[in-house]
Amino acid sequence: MNKIVSVTLFLIIIIASCTDPVEVTYDSSPFNLQYGSLPTPDLPSDNPLTVEGVKLGRMLFYETLLSKDNTQACASCHIQKDGFSDLNQFSKGVEGKFGGRQAMTIFNMAWHNNGFFWDGRAPKLRDQALKPIQDPLEMNEKLENVRAKLSNSPKYIDQFKRAFVNGTIDDKNISLALEQFMFSIVSYQSKYDQYKEGKATLTDSEERGRQLFFTEFDPSGKIKGAECFHCHAGPNFTNDEYMNNGLDNDANFTDLGRAKVTLTTDDNAKFLTPSLRNIEVTAPYMHDGRFKTLEEVIDHYNEHTKASTTADILLQYNLQPGGLKLDTQDKKDLLAFLKTLTDPTYLTNTTFSKPN
Repeated sequence: MNKIVSVTLFLIIIIASCTDPVEVTYDSSPFNLQYGSLPTPDLPSDNPLTVEGVKLGRMLFYETLLSKDNTQACASCHIQKDGFSDLNQFSKGVEGKFGGRQAMTIFNMAWHNNGFFWDGRAPKLRDQALKPIQDPLEMNEKLENVRAKLSNSPKYIDQFKRAFVNGTIDDKNISLALEQFMFSIVSYQSKYDQYKEGKATLTDSEERGRQLFFTEFDPSGKIKGAECFHCHAGPNFTNDEYMNNGLDNDANFTDLGRAKVTLTTDDNAKFLTPSLRNIEVTAPYMHDGRFKTLEEVIDHYNEHTKASTTADILLQYNLQPGGLKLDTQDKKDLLAFLKTLTDPTYLTNTTFSKPN
């Protein structure tokens, strides 16, 4: 009996050793991007979304090997339940140092085409993807070390082969994979989206807030308007421009924003206009996280904007004595409307979450 068992085991081992391993190859299966009633995005032709490319990008987004001490990932400062932002005013890097700007949200990046980061220093999303890895205040790692660490991982060796024709673990493919995953993160199922599609009804307060949001200020006082739509327009509630929104006067400019990139004083204290989608869950607010609540943000635009040489012309009524003259109920209604831009599905969608 023991001889039979031994022979059987021997044959199994021989057969297993003769079986060729499954060859991992490139898979070009397209990724089915879901975006509801949003306009069709203009995706880059040199980095088409594929199932395997998005999967690799998702793996990398949650991968701590990208940081110097292997403790931080992109997701450490871009947390899904918080709109892929950070509830801390400034994010803490691997060296225990803090950055000087609030972590930006990640969604609907495929509709954004005017530079990335608050100051627009990255022309494309793929350019943005590699900068936090190398930033001394963030992940503080050298790309050559990232390549080496990933090249020692069988799962990454295989996944890069599935995601790219050349299968190479290099800086370009790392950035393209991260770009694909971030492009796949889309928010389009808020209550307001459902309202626009005729599938939901706004409350009286939300409707009054909507009217305030989309109405210009009337100097005669006959019609109330909050002027929000000038800067927060379109399906993604942003004009995608760099603007000075009256946070400080010239003497108190501590961060020159866009001017650091363009090297022109005309851009002093100008920052990218963020989307207002999911604004309810992405506190604190502004490039420096100075406002902890949306109530503070509304108060700023209503009565506390500051004049400066680069303050946008659209703030002309905000800057006048008395500001926009929104009363307590107006502010509550405006806040109610802003909360209709929250997308619970996006905040809990497991396809955006950490892979098992």
